[in-house]
Amino acid sequence: MTADDLPRVLQWRNHPAVREYMFTRREIDLDEHHRWFERSLANPARELLIYEQHHAPMGFVSFDGMTDSSVVEWGFYVAPDASRGTGRALGRVALHHAFVCGRRHKVAARTIATNARALRFHSAIGFLQEGKLRDHFFDGADYHDVICFGLLQTEWQSAQD
Repeated sequence: MTADDLPRVLQWRNHPAVREYMFTRREIDLDEHHRWFERSLANPARELLIYEQHHAPMGFVSFDGMTDSSVVEWGFYVAPDASRGTGRALGRVALHHAFVCGRRHKVAARTIATNARALRFHSAIGFLQEGKLRDHFFDGADYHDVICFGLLQTEWQSAQD
């Protein structure tokens, strides 16, 4: 991801279909988005990537923990107008990046328990549920459980064979 990607990523991030499942659900303004990007660039443990299909940007992926751990946590979203299957394609490429290019041992994820689509997605691509953080996220009105997932490199590799 480069500074040129900021307007597009902000537009995706602020789209209601994406924002409703974020841990920060409010709309992000451009200044805040720029500050986040600058902090991310200064953080060697964070990697920000743009997923492309046929040279067209279709999604965003972040990995945290890239320098200090063999375990990383990912976050991602696809363009709101992306075609069906884009999320799975993004997942395949991003996991290959983490496990093969980054030589990571594990990719972890957290999702709000009400995000049924993300729960199904993680299970479908091989993640195992590792825990539930009860009433861990407050959306301004209600508390929600957060589901923790993990995928080991060996599990991912076995699924590739």
